[in-house]
Amino acid sequence: MREPAVPIDDRSDFEFDIRPETDQSFENALVKARAGERLTVDDGIELLTTGTGDARIDPVRKERVLEAADRRPPEVVGDDVTFVANLNNNVTTACNTGCLFCNFKDTAHRFEADADGEHAGFTKTPEESRAIVDDALDMGIYEVTSVSGLHPALALNDEHREILSAFDDPASQVDYKPPEIYETDPGTYVEQMRAMSVGGVHLHSMTPEEAQHARRGTDWSYEDVYRHLNAAGLDSAPGTAAEILVEEVREVICPGKISTDEWIAALEGAVEAGLDVTATMMYGHVENEAHRVRHLQVIRDLQDRTGGITEFVPLSFVHENTPLYQCGVVSGGASDDEDELLVAVARLFLDNVENVQSSWVKYGNAKALKLLNCGANDFMGTILSEEITTRAGGSFGEFRSFEEYVQMISAIGRPAVERSTDYRTRRRIDVDAPVHGPTLGPRADGTPMLDGATSDTRGPAQADD
Repeated sequence: MREPAVPIDDRSDFEFDIRPETDQSFENALVKARAGERLTVDDGIELLTTGTGDARIDPVRKERVLEAADRRPPEVVGDDVTFVANLNNNVTTACNTGCLFCNFKDTAHRFEADADGEHAGFTKTPEESRAIVDDALDMGIYEVTSVSGLHPALALNDEHREILSAFDDPASQVDYKPPEIYETDPGTYVEQMRAMSVGGVHLHSMTPEEAQHARRGTDWSYEDVYRHLNAAGLDSAPGTAAEILVEEVREVICPGKISTDEWIAALEGAVEAGLDVTATMMYGHVENEAHRVRHLQVIRDLQDRTGGITEFVPLSFVHENTPLYQCGVVSGGASDDEDELLVAVARLFLDNVENVQSSWVKYGNAKALKLLNCGANDFMGTILSEEITTRAGGSFGEFRSFEEYVQMISAIGRPAVERSTDYRTRRRIDVDAPVHGPTLGPRADGTPMLDGATSDTRGPAQADD
């Protein structure tokens, strides 16, 4: 892995083969964007850099890009700002991948029953996951999102455990240790899916990285894995673990993680298994503008082939508690200008993905609202516990009520719309109603959820972190 000797204040100084250099002009790229023509990678780079040859962003040109992007959502999805009533139930923080941008996961050997010392991580049994989701259904949620570490004891099902156990040295060959070694047995992926698929909730889980973990040591296809999970209750798959889908960047920030080709193959398998998927980008660390646009091209090409991507979710790198920052590889995250341009160019470049999300968890309320005027049209969900960003140093909270959503979205003059995970069911909210709460959930009746994140949705196995 390449590590610079000093902190990187300018990502253009990082020694990458791919650089943001083009033969296109900013003006030509902007004309194409305004006309709704399909943009090339060079077009996207010009718009992201505002046509400057250094790290400087031209403020006048930036506003022209934002204006072009702001005009696009009404043509594609209308003026509505959508959001979902959801819960995050991450099963475990145990993981051996060692990504340098992550402070959510903990080295798996620390979870073993005979390990010395304490740790701040957690593992939930399937029974605990079921109880957490069941309680949240009473509050009106209808989506549960689950993204977890790659616990060595987690296998797809009992058959998979038998296959992994048959290796001569499963711990080193396929990162597998039997559940009895650990303080808490996480069960299998199938058992966790069944546990979280309660009472008609929509289960959004199993990233490409987790799907690879669920087929390790076998010749099973991703489609096979996702079909098993779908039969156990999985409804859609999150396209996280994407970070930047360019290998020279992945070699720096996550050399042990799934490759770009494997990420693509996993999501193609999920779609072939009948699942909707999402796509993400985690930006603002060591990558440059050319990497960001190439990442968008990977997503656009995947959507051209499958048509299964319901939304694009840009994730601005939260750096404070991550190894990348603590080791001096980066000195911070993306600037406000970069956040605005990334959302805007994503809207203009991804001409086949209808929905672009603005994350209040990553950006905070004020900036997230601003991004709704830069091409984004979705405003995430109620969350009810968001551990990953919080552990990385995020400080924007873990819950938003329907009342807060209505107030914030109305403040920018847009209609607030409750939507299902797949965007196929929507309800425009009456701003003048005396109270606001979810109605699309299996137990939702319009009653407000919580006044704040006062309920412990993590389960008894999770320590305070």
